Amino acid sequence: MTLCEALKNGVLKLKNAGIEEYENDAWLLLSFAAGVSRAYYYAHSENVLPEEQCLAYLQYIDRRASRVPLQHITHQAYFMGYEFYVDESVLIPRQDTEVLVEECLKAMKGVPSPRILDMCTGSGCILTSLLLERTDAAGAGADISKDALKTAERNAETLGTRERSDFILSNLFSAPYFDEIYRHKERKYDILVSNPPYIRTEVIGTLSREVKDHDPGIALDGGTDGLYFYREITNAAAGYLKPGGKLLYEIGYDQAEDVREILSLGGFKNIHIVKDLSGLDRVAAAELPK
Repeated sequence: MTLCEALKNGVLKLKNAGIEEYENDAWLLLSFAAGVSRAYYYAHSENVLPEEQCLAYLQYIDRRASRVPLQHITHQAYFMGYEFYVDESVLIPRQDTEVLVEECLKAMKGVPSPRILDMCTGSGCILTSLLLERTDAAGAGADISKDALKTAERNAETLGTRERSDFILSNLFSAPYFDEIYRHKERKYDILVSNPPYIRTEVIGTLSREVKDHDPGIALDGGTDGLYFYREITNAAAGYLKPGGKLLYEIGYDQAEDVREILSLGGFKNIHIVKDLSGLDRVAAAELPK
């Protein structure tokens, strides 16, 4: 089978399976399986694909046709311009979440050597991206999942931020690590950021198969109203932030006013909502009074 024939086969199979971006996904899987660039493909599309690479490609196409996310097949996801390893232990980093990172960077302007806590860190993409953008920063990522923390540690190691990162197995602030932070003012954080589970439990079954069948359920389920983690984190946050510290959340498109109220009841000030590139509410940011 030539490169051209393989790609046509992949495109047709994904189209028939109802994959929305069937042409793009078929190409990316061919590039991944055969290690070819578009320039090489256009110059050598009639080259025969080696049998091992051909079999791998067809297997990848079969998996994608069965709704396995592209990123779980390639184990590659791009976020803030960096490549992250992902698997089924973590949410796939999404472009919308880059708005949260950008708002954190704004909040850290003028803060020397900021300390960052990323609660519900998952792949570590938020914390690691922030540390890559602010080379004077250090931080911690906490998660309830051991497997997620292994993925986060792998990404920090690969991208060169491991020495500035702590990864903590914790159900929110339950780990002994946080008791010490709570007691020592000088160890508290300038930034507490979180992209917590925020999907209402009853809605999860209506999500795409890529999400509901392959993203970890504990990273999606925000409880009956989707607000459980916002309440829990906000109620505890003051004990781990420096005076004037910032708390930033990713939020669902319809959660802005509820999260604003939670932050206000938690004693936070200067609360504001930031929209994503689609014009949807995406980030809630607030400040702990000095």
